Amino acid sequence: MSQSPNISVGIVEDDGLIRSSLTQIINNSEGFKVTGAYTSAENAINDLSKNLPDVLLLDIDLPGISGIEALPHLTKLAPDLNIVMLTVHEDSTSVFNSLQSGAVGYLVKSNDPQLILSGIREVYDGGAPMSPSIARKIIDSFRPRSSTPLSEREIEVLEKLCGGANNKKIAEDLFVSTNTVKAHIKNIYKKLHVHNRAEAVSKAIRKKLI
Repeated sequence: MSQSPNISVGIVEDDGLIRSSLTQIINNSEGFKVTGAYTSAENAINDLSKNLPDVLLLDIDLPGISGIEALPHLTKLAPDLNIVMLTVHEDSTSVFNSLQSGAVGYLVKSNDPQLILSGIREVYDGGAPMSPSIARKIIDSFRPRSSTPLSEREIEVLEKLCGGANNKKIAEDLFVSTNTVKAHIKNIYKKLHVHNRAEAVSKAIRKKLI
């Protein structure tokens, strides 16, 4: 009886320790093999044309172009490549931008290694692996919200406020400047007729705006 072939995996991760740990975990697991580990999206794009894996784990925060920016290039280079985002970002913007740009799965780095391995296997078998927290965000996105005067971006900022994030963290998560975040918060206060974060969070929860 012939043995099932290994699932070949590529990793794009600029953090050396994380990249090394992922490589070790995958190579030490039966049925998996890392065929390429890259420090940047540019390096991956240059090499993947001649060393194409079955599944590519792609970080978002990379030197040079980000993982999300790299997705159109990667999908153009290899339309059938299974790309799974593996990142610390769990905000709605990163999730939906990734999926809209060609990713077929979204896992967070804090997941247990076995969940990451099962995600690789799932996408190889034709599935779309999602961390439980990510799947919840997607389900929530289909639920009707109360009528709101807020824009989509303002809702995203409000979600971050409700999660306790400060302006700097919100700016990092949404890939905008802190001045832009401040402007959004000012608009939120004005539209919701509140004067501070506590009132904004309270009203958002009470009115089911998020």
